[in-house]
Amino acid sequence: MGSFKNIHSSFWAAVLLIFPLTCLAHFNHEKWDRLLKDHVISIRNGQVAQVDYDGFLKNKRILDNYLADLSAVGRADFDSWEKSEQLAFLINAYNAWTIQVVLERYPDLESIREIGLFPFSVWRRRVVELFGDSYSLDEVEHEMIRGSGLFEEPRIHFALNCAAVGCPALRPEAYVGSRLYEQLEDNTKLFLSDKSRNYFKDETLYVSSIFDWYREDFEKGWFGVDSVCQFFNAYREQLGINLDSNFCLQTDDIRLNYLDYDWSLNRVTLD
Repeated sequence: MGSFKNIHSSFWAAVLLIFPLTCLAHFNHEKWDRLLKDHVISIRNGQVAQVDYDGFLKNKRILDNYLADLSAVGRADFDSWEKSEQLAFLINAYNAWTIQVVLERYPDLESIREIGLFPFSVWRRRVVELFGDSYSLDEVEHEMIRGSGLFEEPRIHFALNCAAVGCPALRPEAYVGSRLYEQLEDNTKLFLSDKSRNYFKDETLYVSSIFDWYREDFEKGWFGVDSVCQFFNAYREQLGINLDSNFCLQTDDIRLNYLDYDWSLNRVTLD
């Protein structure tokens, strides 16, 4: 029996040498999850979210600790994860550092665009510490997520939060690899069903400017979808497109109007 225990212990010791514990385990987003649950207020069944930045300020030490946890992850460990784990990690990192940037100026802030001036806008400041280097929010979004070729996931645009009212709601929970695609699908349906940002009227779609800025991401073959038209058809019910409508059934020449984007800070209001 003693020999078996020794062999068993030696086996797991060898496994841990080859596959470090950080590779075997999922990254723990519990700190971020708790902050979101405590300080994000969902409205209209999740279509809209208001952020309690005062609450985040009171718990800034927890946020700082979470960002430090993200920064401690090595590139080799990250590369060993499933793609869903990687994408959840990057979305959470983007959203958490966005909150951190807002807190630097809060409460004297009406819009995140007040932070920095072009070409050194808030999204180009190297504030994100990952994999032993510094990155901007733009680099996380456009290079690590959109430009990496790893994910080809258009629904990330309904998960990345830019701290603005016009942006899809900040989800009141952390993204996790095991449920990521369910979370992204839920976000997509909530955003598209929000009539203040997307609606169908007189055979014309009035949609968020997100579909103008990132049109190419909806044309890359996600689940066979290679056009914005096909993407909208997949969510006809949420957009309020009548089932008997011929909208976008035969052609990609669709009538779209892009709505103005509200850059006001998504803070808690008294309304």
